[in-house]
Amino acid sequence: MGDQFSRGQGPSSGRVDEPCGVCGGDRRIGNSFGLTTTCPSCHGTGRRVETTGFHDVTKTKPSHHRASQGTPGAGGNKADAPAKTTWPVTFEGGQLATEVKGSACADDVKARLIREIIDYEDSHGQCTQTFIKKVRKQVRPRTST
Repeated sequence: MGDQFSRGQGPSSGRVDEPCGVCGGDRRIGNSFGLTTTCPSCHGTGRRVETTGFHDVTKTKPSHHRASQGTPGAGGNKADAPAKTTWPVTFEGGQLATEVKGSACADDVKARLIREIIDYEDSHGQCTQTFIKKVRKQVRPRTST
């Protein structure tokens, strides 16, 4: 009698001369709003798509075989990150950072404030008067009354 799949009569035979199972050979499908579009299964041919049963998704580019940046090895997938700036770029930011550096604050507070100035410049472009006043208030020694 023979195997039914060898003759192409099974449910997933992939025969090209059969009508599409989604659109029924009409090449278009519609929704309840009356809109029609090309069938996503047969892409408008009206014929059943031949299925091979396996879709290879292996990455074949050489860049996919390099070691990650965090692991030791040859190179990495990411380019080297640019060095972080250690001093403000704008004139106002530089002046403010010099004031912070010359203040009587603890070293960790100085480093934090200078980092805040650099981050503020990155996000706003320059230091505003309000930001400068806020930083100077943190640097100024507290007066007891």
